[in-house]
Amino acid sequence: MIGDMNTAANTAHSLNAPVTTDLNAKIVEIGRSILARECEAVTEAKANLGDAFVEAVNIILNCKGRLAVTGMGKAGLVGRKIQATFASTATRAYSLHPAEAIHGDLGMIDGDDAILALTNSGETQELVRLLPTFRKLGCKVILITGRPKSTCAKLSDIVLDIGATPEACPLHLAPSSSTTAMLAVGDALALTVMQLKNVAPEEYAAYHPGGALGRSLMRVHEIMRTGDDCPTLVSTDTVGQYDVAIQRAPRRAGAAAIVDSDRKLVGFFTHGDFVRCARDHSDWFNLPIADVMTQNPKAAKVSELVADSIKLIQKHKIDELPVVDDDHKLVGLIDVQDLLAAGFSSFDDQS
Repeated sequence: MIGDMNTAANTAHSLNAPVTTDLNAKIVEIGRSILARECEAVTEAKANLGDAFVEAVNIILNCKGRLAVTGMGKAGLVGRKIQATFASTATRAYSLHPAEAIHGDLGMIDGDDAILALTNSGETQELVRLLPTFRKLGCKVILITGRPKSTCAKLSDIVLDIGATPEACPLHLAPSSSTTAMLAVGDALALTVMQLKNVAPEEYAAYHPGGALGRSLMRVHEIMRTGDDCPTLVSTDTVGQYDVAIQRAPRRAGAAAIVDSDRKLVGFFTHGDFVRCARDHSDWFNLPIADVMTQNPKAAKVSELVADSIKLIQKHKIDELPVVDDDHKLVGLIDVQDLLAAGFSSFDDQS
């Protein structure tokens, strides 16, 4: 019985024992060798880039319709990523599943569309059936393949040869090196087209309204408060009128901007200022706002990035910031609560 318990304990200890140093090194070695093979595949695809790549880029640039990206299996999955890259960089693109296409989805294809097909072997039967139909519809077909003399290559207008680097899989079977090279060539196509279209950061951001990317390129005018949501006074108003303006605002407001007769910003009055007036002055309600406002306050420009305004808010530890145009006329108000609601949860990330 005691012997059985010792055997069980030794077994448990061996199961929980840390992986040996030799095995750790072996694991790293395997990982590095796989990455090296995939790097070789990309290097070979790079070496093969030439006139066909130029023609493919021009087809996509001059396409009057959309770009359809298609492929089966792993190549199809890579194609979906390539399609997403095109779509997010100002090229209208969609994914087309070959099996669904031959059962009715061909109806979404227009003769003005261009086709980007992916197959390493070049013998994918679904594509062999589809490519002639694409060309009959008037579509130009670009093929990414590792077999430039394959059936699919013969049925295409442009062939981008990624080379025949062996798969990184230890059995040389699972798509790995080939799909890495396909993805790299697809990225090269999409980003070359993007650069030639002179896509500006603002245009790119328009395709990414959510997340950190969209926020990083958001302009002040997209988030500022206007109208009654931007309480506004003139210098002849009183502290009591500030309270009325704040109460009238549809959304909670913690400050009011003070303007002159030309609507140029001359001052700013916050809830903190209001509390101090009520504490320090018995007749606070009738105090001229001009006597207690902050003169020449910090302000954001309506056309600048929100990230720049956040730096100003951080530096001066304020919750509201007036917004002015190029003539220093008041056009709105930034409230820190709106920044939080828009996803600027960590202002440190904007510094």
